[in-house]
Amino acid sequence: MPEPARTPRHLLHVFSTFAVGGPQTRFVTLANGSKQRYRHTILAMDGNYAAAAGLGKDVDCSLSTMPVVKTASISPANVRHARRLLRDLRPDLLVSYNWGTIEWSLANWPFPFAPHIHIEDGFGPDESPTRQNWRRVVMRRLLLSQCERIVVPSHVLHDLAVARWRLRPERVLYLPNGIDCDRFAAPPDPALLATLGLDKDGLVVGTVSGLRPEKNLKRLVRVFAALPRDLDARLVIVGDGPERDALNEEAVRLGIAHRVVMAGALANPERILGRFDVFALTSDTEQMPNSILEAMSAGLPVVATDVGDIRQMVAPDNAAFIVPRESETEFTDALLRLLRDGVQRAKIGDNNRQRVRSEYRLQAMIDRYDALFSGREM
Repeated sequence: MPEPARTPRHLLHVFSTFAVGGPQTRFVTLANGSKQRYRHTILAMDGNYAAAAGLGKDVDCSLSTMPVVKTASISPANVRHARRLLRDLRPDLLVSYNWGTIEWSLANWPFPFAPHIHIEDGFGPDESPTRQNWRRVVMRRLLLSQCERIVVPSHVLHDLAVARWRLRPERVLYLPNGIDCDRFAAPPDPALLATLGLDKDGLVVGTVSGLRPEKNLKRLVRVFAALPRDLDARLVIVGDGPERDALNEEAVRLGIAHRVVMAGALANPERILGRFDVFALTSDTEQMPNSILEAMSAGLPVVATDVGDIRQMVAPDNAAFIVPRESETEFTDALLRLLRDGVQRAKIGDNNRQRVRSEYRLQAMIDRYDALFSGREM
């Protein structure tokens, strides 16, 4: 007789938001890659489920809600609601993401309803690895120590979790992001380029980013404005967010608005990446940004602020173009060197492409998370 079908493990994923972003996109990739091995329930604390549009039709996934009290500190009401939901759902595994879900660690303590994995991707504008909120440090130290695993995508976060949060090293798991290299190696979409006015010759400095304060895209606008005016170049910013108007105003103030293309959010950034000559990132805080992996897959050289693991991510000959975030002059110089040297751009871009295929393969990430979610690596 055939063996009865196994009931898929039920995973409850708790996000502060399920708007499109790095952790959300990674989850969608993992869920699509694992097909029917799991039954997922997603809860977004802010009620935004925009990233769910990327889930495949064959993914067993439901969206859950609960009353949420918005507060700068831990809310006893949120803890009670979370505990009630955990009791009702009885998931096989609780997966929480970043500081905005820390209340779930308290709700699952001291008598856990389910094994708990916490995934920490980085910080918003109010924190960084070198500027930690001491109250949050204490709460992380106390509550995350109850988790079976604390997963981090960068060496910087791993060191922080062990040294500053004092979590047990054997529970802190470095698990880098992976990417579909073939997808981002695709040529750009001619129709999109024509729509954006990018179908003519000329150099393009581009970035893909949420338009939020911690991404500090005003820095990128200023750096671009500092390039020689006789350089035939345009700046393309792909993304959307609350900083959009401020970026437009900065470009107008600096007299470069006619050379700045605000492309808006693109669900498929590979449609434009191949048109970039240099990828630029000016964030104040990052850990392991997917946008860098996407740019590397597209064969682009990268100029970026030296935050998170970016210097370790890129190919060795690209490391010279990862500059201190405090120095806009160094950023401008690095950008200009690459824009004036097509041979070097091509060489570094090719090395970046080879590195991402060697070190950051999508299937490797899916397999590692599958081992975690199935309980084999806990």
